[in-house]
Amino acid sequence: MDYLDKLIALRIDNDLTQSTVGKAINKSQQGYDHIEKRRAKLTIEDFKKLCEFYKVSADELLEIK
Repeated sequence: MDYLDKLIALRIDNDLTQSTVGKAINKSQQGYDHIEKRRAKLTIEDFKKLCEFYKVSADELLEIK
């Protein structure tokens, strides 16, 4: 499971919509859907915002020990 799969799992586990998560990083629902489906790249800045939003460390998502 890579970091993007983990972000998808976090969204689902927290019963959040793509729209809600997209708003956290200033994206539309469609824009965030494209990230989840790997049609668009997740920027470092947006990755940091998602870590803050979910209150998880980048190390945890990237499996850095």
